[in-house]
Amino acid sequence: MNILSIETSCDETSAAVVENGTDILSNVIATQIEFHQKYGGIVPEIASRKHIEVISPIIQQALDKANIQFSDLDAIAVTYGPGLVGALLVGVCAAKAIAYSLKIPLIGVNHLEGHICANFLSRRVEVRFPFICLIVSGGHTSLVLVKGHGEYQTIGRTRDDAAGEVFDKISRFLGLGYPGGPIIDEMSRKGNPSAIDFPRAMMDKEYGYDFSFSGIKTAVVNHVKKWPVSSCRYSIEDLLSSFQEAVVDVLVEKSICAAKEHNIRTIALAGGVSCNSRLRTKMLERGSAEEIKIIFPAPILCTDNAAMIACAGYFWFKKGITSSWDLKAVANLEI
Repeated sequence: MNILSIETSCDETSAAVVENGTDILSNVIATQIEFHQKYGGIVPEIASRKHIEVISPIIQQALDKANIQFSDLDAIAVTYGPGLVGALLVGVCAAKAIAYSLKIPLIGVNHLEGHICANFLSRRVEVRFPFICLIVSGGHTSLVLVKGHGEYQTIGRTRDDAAGEVFDKISRFLGLGYPGGPIIDEMSRKGNPSAIDFPRAMMDKEYGYDFSFSGIKTAVVNHVKKWPVSSCRYSIEDLLSSFQEAVVDVLVEKSICAAKEHNIRTIALAGGVSCNSRLRTKMLERGSAEEIKIIFPAPILCTDNAAMIACAGYFWFKKGITSSWDLKAVANLEI
C-alpha cells in the first residue's frame, strides 16, 4: 500500500511516499530557514506563500524519487493541525485536490501524532506499547502516554513557552542567529553546564508533569543584563551550556518520573528538540540507571517531515478511519 503524505504545518514543505506504513520510498523536505532568518523567527505570511510556491514540485519530486506515478497511490495523508493555519491550508487543499481527482481516501493526521509515529519508522529498535513519548519542538512540549495507535493521553504540557521556542528566543536575544536550537547545542559543548545555576521550574509534585520555560528565559535575560558577557565572569559558551542544562534537566526528570509512576519501561523522544545532543545523552544515562529503554528517531525524522504523517495515516487507514471532503485546518488541534 502506497501513501502519499503532505506536511506544511510550519516552515517546512514536505511530501513523502511510504509503503505499508513504515517503508520510506521518498521523503522530500524543502526548508524556509533562509527566508525567516533575518526576522529571528517564523513569519506566518511568508511561510504560507513559500508553501504555495513549492508544494507542487515537492510532491512531484517525492513521486519521482519513489519511482511511482499518481496512479500507484492508494491514499493521501495530510497534516491538518496543529500549526500555522495559513500554512496548514496549503497542504490540506493540495491533498484534497489529489485525493478527489484520483478517487482515493483522504486521511487527516494530527501533526503531534506524526511526531510520535516517527519512532515506528526506525528499523533499529522495536517499539512496543505502552510507552511515554516526550514531544519537544519549537511549538510544542508535551508528555503523552501512548497506549496504542490512535490511543493517546496527554499527561503533561507546557503552560507557556515550548522548549524549542525558548532556545530560539535566547539565541535571538544574544544575536546568535536562527534557528537557535542547533546553534546553542553546538556552542554548549564547549561550555561548563554548572557555571551558572539557572532555575528548574515546576519540579514540585503539585505541578504534575506540566512544564514552564518562560522563567528560565527571563533568568537568562536578567543575568546577562546584570553581568554582561564582557564582564568576564563567564563565557558565552558557559552561559549557553548552563541554560541548556536547566532545560534538559526538567525534560529528563519529568519524563523519567512519568514513566515510573505509570509503570512504563519505554520512553520515546519526538520533535526537533529531540535532536539535541545533551538531551539524548542525559536521557540515555537516566534511562540506563532506571532500567527504562530510551528510543528516538533518526535526526531527519525528528524535524517536521511528511514520512511521519504517512506512517500515522497508515494506521488510521488500517482501522478503516478516513476523512471527509470537509476536512479543515485546525491551528490549535489537540492530540
